[in-house]
Amino acid sequence: MKELKFYNKDRDGNTKVCGSMTIKNQTDSSADLFFYGDIVSETWQSEWYEDDMAPGDVKKFLDQLDGTENINIHINSGGGSVFGGIAIYNMLRRNNAHKTVYVDGLAASIASVIMMAGDEIVMPKNATVMIHKPSASYFFTTKNADDLRKDAESLDTCQEAIMQTYMTKAKVDKEEIEQKVNDETWLTGEEAAELFDIKVEEANDAVACAGSSMFFCYKNVPTSLTAQGKNAKKKDEQRPLSRQDIKEIFNESFSEYQAREKEKKELLESLNKYGERKQNG
Repeated sequence: MKELKFYNKDRDGNTKVCGSMTIKNQTDSSADLFFYGDIVSETWQSEWYEDDMAPGDVKKFLDQLDGTENINIHINSGGGSVFGGIAIYNMLRRNNAHKTVYVDGLAASIASVIMMAGDEIVMPKNATVMIHKPSASYFFTTKNADDLRKDAESLDTCQEAIMQTYMTKAKVDKEEIEQKVNDETWLTGEEAAELFDIKVEEANDAVACAGSSMFFCYKNVPTSLTAQGKNAKKKDEQRPLSRQDIKEIFNESFSEYQAREKEKKELLESLNKYGERKQNG
């Protein structure tokens, strides 16, 4: 087994594992790849490969699958970094293996984009997919109207790239998918199969939907998923923030903001180059 853990800091500044990528049962002809937990890591904030637009640790990890004939991709994730997720999708699509994606419990937000990398997508009736508009969060950050308009344009570009990805598997027209995205739509296996080319299997109780720190970003999280998070909070009551806590959070948030700005710029440049290549081709 090979594993790449994703780490992020909680509100107390403690670095904790928030998710992972794992390769299991690898042979010369096949491998199982698992995306469990949040697909985001503090190590991605400034480390990007210029050619692939992928976090360096992710690229190195996924390169281990080169030459594999069949890859079974298992997803149970509440989402994560839109930039990291798009990069992972692109890397998986470029891999020549036959890829079968299994939604073990949940494929929300950017995890639903990674799901589209499969040549086949398999999903139990009681698994969940969520599609929504990409968003930017602001914490202790001041922006003027020009900054916000620029961010809105960046998010529109990201959404268009995501929409193009969804349409590769869509069974309905773009307008219907886009309306679901705009509304933040949570779908069961059967509902998702009405929109996308997905094979639905019988309900599977073996894997519970992943809890996620991303849930606070969403507006329509099903109560069945939020209940898990509420129970976890009761076990780990959070202490009040001190003045020093607030100062440290501000410093970290500003650094993260600068990193996100860099990521957005690089992704947009990559998308522009991709558009130019399509026009010239």
